[in-house]
Amino acid sequence: MADPQRPIRQLATLIILGVLVIICASAGSWQLRRAAQRTALMHAIEAGRQAPPIKLSAQITDGPDWHTAQVRGTWLDRFTVHLDNRNLNGHPGLWIATPLQLHDDPTRAVLVLRGWVARPLGTAQLPDLRLPDGPVTIQGTLLHHVPRIFELGSLTGNQAGTLPARLPLPDGAPPRVQNLPLAELASATGLSLLPIILEQAPVPNSPLIQEWPGPSLNADQNYGYALQWFSFATIALIAALVTVWRTWLLPRRRTTPSPMHKDSQS
Repeated sequence: MADPQRPIRQLATLIILGVLVIICASAGSWQLRRAAQRTALMHAIEAGRQAPPIKLSAQITDGPDWHTAQVRGTWLDRFTVHLDNRNLNGHPGLWIATPLQLHDDPTRAVLVLRGWVARPLGTAQLPDLRLPDGPVTIQGTLLHHVPRIFELGSLTGNQAGTLPARLPLPDGAPPRVQNLPLAELASATGLSLLPIILEQAPVPNSPLIQEWPGPSLNADQNYGYALQWFSFATIALIAALVTVWRTWLLPRRRTTPSPMHKDSQS
């Protein structure tokens, strides 16, 4: 006796396999696009490092990400901010960020990430991070925002580690934050900040370490994931074709009489 539910189950199986083919193929295509993005970013970083430095000034206030740049100005140490939970080679530490007032336009400033320092343990203190007075020339790499880290407070509603509304603080101590949006720093300090930041290049005999994390550029990993997803899509497609063959095509071939069988009956 034929199972009346069998065609329905076979059709449901076919639909599920079809959905799997679409999902896996889409995931593979996304991995290919991600690989292309990483390859393009790697080329942009290499081109920026090899190009002549951009000289930031009152006339040149912006530039492409990952491009080398230099700027002359005066440190605004009273607006220094410490960025917490910035690890280097597995060691917890801080990034030190200080605005630099442009030498040829004192109404503007650019935020400089000066470097990394290990987080003090117990009663230990930070090294002497005082800055020289007078004009200095700083070199580094341009970015359009301070690299962000995940903030647990964004889920819990805890506002600890956020930038105070006004700087400097009454006691003159640098605030310690998780992330540092340029708009918030400009609002708290009253500074007219350039729309970029500068990751400072290595400085000899500095108490800070200028070693900055970059984006992941491993496109080969994405190609490997794409191959896996396309393999899954191929397996699902083959299973769908087998289902169609066994459910509809093979039974039809068995029930259709051959030409020789028709001749014998006549």
